[in-house]
Amino acid sequence: MADSSLWIERYRPQTFDDVQGQEAIVSRIKAFVRQKNLPHLLFSGPAGVGKTSLILVIAKTLFGENWRENFLELNASNDRGIDVVRTKIKDFARTMAIGDVPFKIIYLDECDSLTSEAQQALRRTMENYSDNCRFCLSCNYSSKIIDPIQSRCTIFRFRPLGKEAISSIIKKIAKEEGLQVDAALLDTLYDVAGGDVRRAENILQSCASLSKTLNSEMIYEISSAAKPGDLREILLDAVNGNFLKARKLLLEVMLQHGLSGLDVIKQIQREILHLDVDEFVQLRMIQQCGEIEFRMVEGSDEYIQLEALLASFYQKR
Repeated sequence: MADSSLWIERYRPQTFDDVQGQEAIVSRIKAFVRQKNLPHLLFSGPAGVGKTSLILVIAKTLFGENWRENFLELNASNDRGIDVVRTKIKDFARTMAIGDVPFKIIYLDECDSLTSEAQQALRRTMENYSDNCRFCLSCNYSSKIIDPIQSRCTIFRFRPLGKEAISSIIKKIAKEEGLQVDAALLDTLYDVAGGDVRRAENILQSCASLSKTLNSEMIYEISSAAKPGDLREILLDAVNGNFLKARKLLLEVMLQHGLSGLDVIKQIQREILHLDVDEFVQLRMIQQCGEIEFRMVEGSDEYIQLEALLASFYQKR
């Protein structure tokens, strides 16, 4: 019977050496773990860069077989109110750890979703139970965490994984799963994933369910992303004044890949940097992308705004 597990779990790092792309952070964390003297931690950074994986590695390395008994994981997106801090967290924090490590670990994922009241309650809990409990907080934006909590934590800022790190992970998975991948596919997967290894692994698993021989075309179809060449053609037509052609091509691309207006804006913004046009023109185009993206977020009609964007790209001769 085929293994139906998700690859993001099957190939999740189990040791510090398995964590890719965050070498400086891993080096400092390993020093804490060796001394068995972990401070409160705050991991900040985009999704899919290894924050949760590193927390789990810390727990497994510190506690060994007893790691589940000494580790509490909560997701603040679901449990975001003050009652969670007063009940679940306090109940776990007030008991002693099992084993030779003098503290337990509470991992609070997406803690930037906590309400202000819950963060204030968490601050007091971190103070009261610091002798036998360490808090590891994870968030996308550290600016949404109140200063009293930030000052009690050692902050580590994660960055999106580089091309070499993602390629290394994908090659390892491909070898284990018997997949055929080439350099062009690795480039495409990196561009589509944007430094998010979880997204890259999910796309790869989806493609592998169709065939063991993968290509870039499959990546674009599975990920619902427009091909850079198509977007480049649309942008050049708009810049050169072929508005109706650019509008028609953009509509075809959106319908073919099922893209939303915000998806298109993000891909256009990235592709502008690769256009063979004057830097001042690129600057103006990117500025206009920001304006249109803001209008979409505020609720404006996507198609009208995208048409306005293409119209604004025309360069009068």
